[in-house]
Amino acid sequence: MTTQIEVHRMYKYRLYHTKRNKHLVNAIHIAGIIWNHSLALCKRYYRVFGRGVDFNELMKHIAKLRNGRFAFWQKLGSQAVQEVIQRLKRAFERFFKKQGGFPKFKKVKTYPSFTLKQAGWKLLGKNKIRLLNHNYKFVKSREIEGEIKTVTVKRDSMGRLWVCFSVVQQIIMPELSTGKRGGFDFGLKHFLTNDEGQHIESPEFFRKAMTKIQALNRVLSSKQDGSNNRKRAKYRLAKAHDHIRNQRRDWFYKLAHHLCDAYGTLYFEDLNLEGMKRLWGRKASDLAFAEFIAILNHVASKRGCRVKQIDRWEPTTQCCSGCGHRQRLGLKDRTFQCEHCGMTLDRDHNAARNILRVGASTHDLEVVRRASQTECTVPARSLV
Repeated sequence: MTTQIEVHRMYKYRLYHTKRNKHLVNAIHIAGIIWNHSLALCKRYYRVFGRGVDFNELMKHIAKLRNGRFAFWQKLGSQAVQEVIQRLKRAFERFFKKQGGFPKFKKVKTYPSFTLKQAGWKLLGKNKIRLLNHNYKFVKSREIEGEIKTVTVKRDSMGRLWVCFSVVQQIIMPELSTGKRGGFDFGLKHFLTNDEGQHIESPEFFRKAMTKIQALNRVLSSKQDGSNNRKRAKYRLAKAHDHIRNQRRDWFYKLAHHLCDAYGTLYFEDLNLEGMKRLWGRKASDLAFAEFIAILNHVASKRGCRVKQIDRWEPTTQCCSGCGHRQRLGLKDRTFQCEHCGMTLDRDHNAARNILRVGASTHDLEVVRRASQTECTVPARSLV
């Protein structure tokens, strides 16, 4: 039985470099100015009245400033201005939920993007688009499918401009590509270890390019602030980081397709990645496990696979995958030797087997619960 679901996707295209791009750059700068101004008003309001600001009132206040002393803000568009304030509101909500840090002031020259909703943009056909009363061309590498909801103009670290279309699509959820299940443990020594004991090593692109990155950083630090040489050195450094990022994403996509070919359901552990970054720093950032999970979910949705994550508090490392006995295991211990049944396994292999066991049992319980709900609702409808 096929199921139709609604998915949100993003199409990203690079804008051609023209003199008209300065209008978009100015609009991004205005968005950064409004962010900083709104954040300053929020902090001042809390300092004076002891409570948070009403963001609806803040939008009205910014609208008055656009029609008064800050008339140049009108170059951005009212909906884009409102979206900047909504970004600030979401940042405060994440902070109060302890999901992020306190919102900070941002450099206007490095502010990333602004978003247009219903107004301010129009597709002109082929690869042409009208943004803020100016026409632009973008590299249309693929067709846009679905209903366009928002258009975001983004600037990367190299100064390139991108246009991003957020769309809503109605797709048919494909059947499982294969019925095989697999449990995978993420580690610093081995990127992934499956429940069969096979290891997948990470290329660690950043570590391999460390010598080049350090050299480019030294060149950048030796240039005078504000000079053209410093701008060129900064561009070369950003280009090197962008190359590493592209290498990593390419490897992630290839690995995701390889796993979806072999498994129908994949189980992972929900890890505290921020805590791992604080402990292991650059090593954890280079592995970029969160980015891999996001890419794997995207690929799995198109390939008919399922990606499940078990609770991070499950003692998958400390429990024996054979008898279930739990014992303490230090970070330096690479081998799990059960004190109860005597089973000896690699630490990551044992954790992967436990992840598969916990994930499969949780998934089966959800299937049984869903089936029982269906059995209860069908007779009720027939009685009516």
